[in-house]
Amino acid sequence: MANRPKRARRCQLSVPGSSEKMMTKAAAMDGLDHVFLDLEDAVAPSAKPGARGMIVDALNNLDFGKKVRCVRINDCETEWCHDDIIEVVTGAGRNLDTIMLTKAKSAADLSFVDTMLNQLERKLGLEEGRIGIEVLIEEVEGLMNVEEIARSTPRLECLIFGMGDYSASQGIDVRHIGGESGYPGDIWHYTRYKITVAARAHGLDPVDGPFANFRNPDAYRREAQRAAILGMVGKWAIHPSQVEIAQDVFSPEQAEVDNARKLAKAYEEAVARGEGAVQIDGVMVDAASVRIVQNVVDKADLYGM
Repeated sequence: MANRPKRARRCQLSVPGSSEKMMTKAAAMDGLDHVFLDLEDAVAPSAKPGARGMIVDALNNLDFGKKVRCVRINDCETEWCHDDIIEVVTGAGRNLDTIMLTKAKSAADLSFVDTMLNQLERKLGLEEGRIGIEVLIEEVEGLMNVEEIARSTPRLECLIFGMGDYSASQGIDVRHIGGESGYPGDIWHYTRYKITVAARAHGLDPVDGPFANFRNPDAYRREAQRAAILGMVGKWAIHPSQVEIAQDVFSPEQAEVDNARKLAKAYEEAVARGEGAVQIDGVMVDAASVRIVQNVVDKADLYGM
């Protein structure tokens, strides 16, 4: 498994790459893990070439602090993908953390992006493999091939469920998205579960996609909680009002963190004494349960808790 960088992705904020105002506002936001500057759906076809230059300017001249700096490019079947990669990486590769590929259908799509990044990093004198890849699973072919995609390249860091385009790809009735319907349960359970398993098996971050009605914070929180329960690490925000909710849902409680650190330390001391388990405050911690405890500690360390 590749030695991938650890990045916080509790919330990924979508920002149109054609809006200088919105990119400036996003860069200045406190308490936000990840920003992706969009060249795909948020930008009209005629505005895409100009938006590339605006994104390069934003990456080079705005202070994003500790946020993950990402650019969402157009998919490999479009006429824009090639130039998206070349212009953004050539112009701002040293200030770019990841490229987000849309509508991936197979590992071949990842191979195309990976090859281009290899060439550009060598040409520009960038550290080899420094720019990571995040990928959207939003086509039925992508879901069918998600295991193949997940193991496609060491650059890959994150699998994201894009339920909007996925709905169109599968022919799902959009009237049932984001609200109560006649479907018995969570309509996205299978897709979230499958993507999360594929991601975890290959050391990737599974992330949940957008919730369109930003005026319904309760429903957004419900969807974020469903994703978190399955093991996803974060969710998209399409509006700044959703950021705080996502950051909260995907963060462990401080009391949980403190207790996890206590249990982890007690188990470590028990192992040093030659014991295979230890009981702390009525809780038995052994080799199996300490993995759950360690997950909480790892999250807390990543988020600076």
